[in-house]
Order: sequence, then C-alpha cells, then structure tokens
Amino acid sequence: MENQVQELRQLRLPAALLHSELPTWERKRTLQALEQQRLRLLYLSPETLLSPPVWERLCQPQLKINGLILDEAHCLVQWGDTFRPAYRRLGAVRPALLKCKPVGTKIAIAAFTATADPTAQQTIRHVLQLQHPNTFLISPLRQNLNLKVQTVWTPRGRRQQLLKFIQARPQQTGLVYVRTRRDSEELAQWLQKLGHATVAYHAGLSAEERRQIEANWLGGKTEFAICTCAFGMGINKSDVRWVVHFQAPHLLSEYIQEVGRGGRDGKPSDALTLVSEPTGWLNPEDKQRQQFFSEKLQKQYQDAQRLAKQLPNQGEVATVSKQFREGAIALALLHSAGQLQWLDPFHYRKHPSKSSQGFAQISSSQQQVQSQMTQYLTTRKCRWQFLLGAFGFTQEAAGLECGTCDNCARHQK
Repeated sequence: MENQVQELRQLRLPAALLHSELPTWERKRTLQALEQQRLRLLYLSPETLLSPPVWERLCQPQLKINGLILDEAHCLVQWGDTFRPAYRRLGAVRPALLKCKPVGTKIAIAAFTATADPTAQQTIRHVLQLQHPNTFLISPLRQNLNLKVQTVWTPRGRRQQLLKFIQARPQQTGLVYVRTRRDSEELAQWLQKLGHATVAYHAGLSAEERRQIEANWLGGKTEFAICTCAFGMGINKSDVRWVVHFQAPHLLSEYIQEVGRGGRDGKPSDALTLVSEPTGWLNPEDKQRQQFFSEKLQKQYQDAQRLAKQLPNQGEVATVSKQFREGAIALALLHSAGQLQWLDPFHYRKHPSKSSQGFAQISSSQQQVQSQMTQYLTTRKCRWQFLLGAFGFTQEAAGLECGTCDNCARHQK
C-alpha cells in the first residue's frame, strides 16, 4: 500500500492509506481528509475497512464514495477461509454502504488480480455478490521469464545450488522465497557470512524494519532479500533479474505472483525452483512441510465444523470472536460452505438445515489446488503451456512451446 500511495502522490494524485501500524497523528490526518472529501483513493485492508472508526465515517450520508476496488483479489480465495476471515465479509460492504447514502446513489465495484484461475474467478464473483460483471482476462504468459525446476538431493545440496545460482549473477537484483521465518533468517545469516548484501524479510519484523528493508531493496542498497510470501505484493521494481524459490510454494497462484516480480522491464529474468528428489528419502523436508500444512488445514476444517454447532444461529462477528478463539474463521468457513449468509458486514445468519457436505467439498477442492503445484513441478511439457492451461487459457496453451523454460530447452537438445 505504501509503495503504491507514494507513486500516486508523485503523480500528484491525492491518495492516502490506513493501517494499524500508522502513528495516531497520521491516522487522524487521513480520517480528516476522508471526511473533507480531499482524497481520490484511500487504501486500506479489509480489517481496517471494517473497524468502527473507519466504518462509521464511511457510512456518513454526505460522504460520497464512487467505487470499491479489491486489489490482489486472489487473497480473498487464498486467505479468506482460514487466515484473513474479514475477506469473506466484503460482499456485504456495498449493500450496507448504499443503505446509508441518498436514494439513487451508485457505487461501482471492481476486483483485480494477476492470478485467478476459473475456480478463483467464480469464488470472487460469488463472495463479492457481483451480478453479471464484465470480465477482462489477460494471459499470464511472459516469455521473458525463464522458468526452471531443479532437483536437489540433500539440504546441503539445496544451499550449494542456491549459492552457485547467485554467484553466477553478480550485481543483479533478485529475490529468494522461503516458506518460513526461520528459513529466511538462517539462510540470510549464512549468505551474509559469505559476503552477500542480503537480509531476511518476514511478517515477524516490525513495520519500521520492513519499510527499511523494502526501501533498501528498491533503492539497490540490498543485493537481494530472503523473504517469505509477506514480501512483494504491490511492490513495483522493474529490474529484478532473478527469483529463486528455495522451497516450492503450495499454490500455483502464489508461484505466479512471486515469479511475476521478475523482469517487469520486459528483459529476461530467471525463475528457479528447488525441489527434493521424488522419493524424499535423502531430503524429506519438502514432503514433511507439505504434509504439515495439509494436516493443519484439515484440522482447521474439523475444528470449524465442531465450533459451528456451538455458534448461535444468528449473531454478531465481534461477539462470536470474543466468545470463541477461532470464531471468525469458523464463520468464514461456514460462509464458504454455503451454510451462512451475511446480513451486513458485522451480522450473520446460519442455514442450520444445510448438511455438512460443504466442508468436505472445500477440503476436496483445496487438495486439488495443492496437487496442481505438484503436477507443475513434475510436468515434462512446456511450463508456460501448463500454466496457461491451469489458468483457463486453453486455446493459447494448445501446442505452445515457449523455448525458454527448462523443459523446452531439454526438448530442443
């Protein structure tokens, strides 16, 4: 958000942002600018949008709102069920705002993302209550991104391959994606000892630390960052020459987002993913990690199912969240399973007559989405052909050979 607001202000567009880590004086100033209609664009997270101080101001009848825009809309699909349940309530925002505004008021709504397969598109339409929306699809194909998957046999071998890759690209800006905070810190320390200007980046850092790391990387002071998926969304740097996935992401949408940081200037950029050998005997880390996240997800569904029986048939999100630790997530999962409707962004009504089959369907679809990543990593056909097919561009995928991915290079040999 900060990166985008900064760019808009440089273009002399009155934009501002609100989030929980802003100093009090800045929040007050932005809320005042909002009330005085001095903003063209206001950036905020779903959680901030639905916080009382912001929501009360947005509901003032005289405050004119032209549109609601959900950027990075794939987050609604990736995070809305189990991590950021506020996303699941966004569909109730427009109807609730319209009730507060003068008769005849219209509020446009739009959702943007670089990564939405046909199923994700359907989820976005359903959750946001879009009635016959115009859909604009652009192929994700970027042939300047050279996609490669490399097998490593041991944990030590994985580090050595990363080091070899980085050393072959001196003075080039890059990113190394890892799956956990611990991995980012340990890997950064190891590479720093070897003389590389790098740093660990993850959600556990303070807002000031994160801002400083982003500024150093954008300004070229940091060679590359060792980061979790917390880094990069909305950050625009054109000359990223390489992206490494030290471990493969769990979802294809994550992968496309992260390799998409590379080569935004249209020049070639290398995207390498390191994976364990198929059996996992010598390096079981990848299998264990995948199993851990799969079991964690399954447990969340089971806990939500049990909790759903204890929740009142009608109520308020805040009350449920206070009474039950995972209450907000249980409500989001019930909505995802078609067993709950939002009366407004803060109140719900359950459909108690509906069966629990919806949870089984969610779990099944999640497993299919995760298996898609495995299929991509093991495919022998052109990697861009696989990705286009997975995101619904079947015509463009037919017979495609990008000529630059590892599989195409192997075929040419």
